Amino acid sequence: MSRAETAREPEGTAGPEPREAPGERDRPGTRTVRVLGAFGLFRSELLTTFRRWRTLALLGVLAAVPVLVGIAVKIETGDGSASGGGGGAGPAFISQITNNGLFLVFTALAATLPFFLPMAIGVVAGDSLAGEANAGTLRYLLVAPAGRTRLLLTKYAAVLAFCLAATLVVALSALAVGALLFPFGDLTTISGTRIGFAEGLGRALLIALVVAASLIGVAALGLFVSTLTSSGIAAMATTVGLLITVQILDQIPQLDALHPYFFSHYWLSFADLLREPVYWDDLVKNLGLQSLYALVFGSAAWARFTTKDITA
Repeated sequence: MSRAETAREPEGTAGPEPREAPGERDRPGTRTVRVLGAFGLFRSELLTTFRRWRTLALLGVLAAVPVLVGIAVKIETGDGSASGGGGGAGPAFISQITNNGLFLVFTALAATLPFFLPMAIGVVAGDSLAGEANAGTLRYLLVAPAGRTRLLLTKYAAVLAFCLAATLVVALSALAVGALLFPFGDLTTISGTRIGFAEGLGRALLIALVVAASLIGVAALGLFVSTLTSSGIAAMATTVGLLITVQILDQIPQLDALHPYFFSHYWLSFADLLREPVYWDDLVKNLGLQSLYALVFGSAAWARFTTKDITA
């Protein structure tokens, strides 16, 4: 084409778009953009999750549980109706709270782990995708260059972040109430040995992390259920219902052979972190079982979500 012919072309007429050079998608700059995009998507999901009134209400309820337990123990011991030896009721640590307020952290985690914590995780996980689909925003998320797999991983990562946040809310609330109502000092372990307060505080943090990790199976289950329906309420109710059912089955003696395979069976094994030395067998079994549930239900959620017709 001559220069004259080029000049006569109408304004705004563009030639064929240049082809992407081989390997252009694999350039470091392109990978950096993708990583930043994934981080931005995760940050947006975190803000969306933790700004919801429902999420804040769940965290508020979880924070109130240690307050109620601490006040109840204080009132009971204040009128002399309970002794330091305890009456054997409630969590195993409750008899030690009056001697050391740090035990309120362990008691609160033991009290919330069977129901309150997993229920909160089930609500958030169950609503993660189903709620978006019901509101009509899921299809717009998929129109953006995020991809279904990355979106699913982002949703699961946000639920795991809530697992950690919810557990820490319980632990920090219990620590604050324990400091206000009871004395602090060296810690007497389950084995009868004494450890310093700093080491006891470190073990309390480790226990909180183990409790948060114990919920990754429930998070994966809730995410899978969330891919099966477009109703957030149905997904939340189903997840919580399955959670209650599994814990009931875990208490039936006739199903003793199946108990080690229920995701809730080793939840209270975190108490072994208060032994001297630490007893790791049940802790490892718990974390391995949670990883297995996360793998199975995470894979099922991926298979369902990547083949589901959402934009139609």
